[in-house]
Amino acid sequence: MQLDKVVAQLAHAHKAFGKQKVLEDISIALKKGQIMGLIGPSGSGKTTAIKCWLGMEALDKGEAEIYDQPMPNRKVLSHVGYMGQTLALYENLSAKENLVFFGNLKGLSGQKLNDEIKRYMQLVDLEDKLTQIVHQFSDGMKRRLSLAVTLLGHPDLLILDEPTVGIDPSLRQKIWHELRQLAKQGQTILMTTHVMDEAERCDQVGLLVDGEIFALGSPKDLKQKFNAQSIEEVFLKAEEAKGHEI
Repeated sequence: MQLDKVVAQLAHAHKAFGKQKVLEDISIALKKGQIMGLIGPSGSGKTTAIKCWLGMEALDKGEAEIYDQPMPNRKVLSHVGYMGQTLALYENLSAKENLVFFGNLKGLSGQKLNDEIKRYMQLVDLEDKLTQIVHQFSDGMKRRLSLAVTLLGHPDLLILDEPTVGIDPSLRQKIWHELRQLAKQGQTILMTTHVMDEAERCDQVGLLVDGEIFALGSPKDLKQKFNAQSIEEVFLKAEEAKGHEI
């Protein structure tokens, strides 16, 4: 397993909505078996970066590639598991019906599908909710179900936009253990997060401030560079430094 292989990259990406610049010259490379966290304040461009990477939004300038293919590319997307902030669930179906439907789309069926449904519903602590209609779920339960759906079929690349919002700390620990195991098996994970202790768990952290990559590196390297004790302190120092530039 070639863990230094670049599986996805943004190169000199620019994106604006009208006069509002959202991404300015963003370059990020994501390597096989790596967990990368994108952090930054609300409105810093994290979700837009993900959408441009997937081809859901067109870049104004620059390149977005996954597996050496310019995005969007439907064939490439079949190898990507994406969990967005807007959840793609069928509210009038049960949790299991959603899982079966999306599992079938990923080519899963029979015992293999049943085994994965059991595994991931246990992971997100919803194994006793399989027959419940999704519109009866709380927002937090819907996010957990959406994560289970995303993990089905072991996609080579997982792109998760705030996957643990509204999830209690003990369950978050359990999910992180699973993500780390998946990375060890060669799956690649890109996630956005507002939770700074989650950023500490990533192999690489990209800090977006006002649409620019202010810092990119391992948590250890960033803490050393900014003379900080935690990623949260790095974040605060970066915001302060950025404010002095304006």
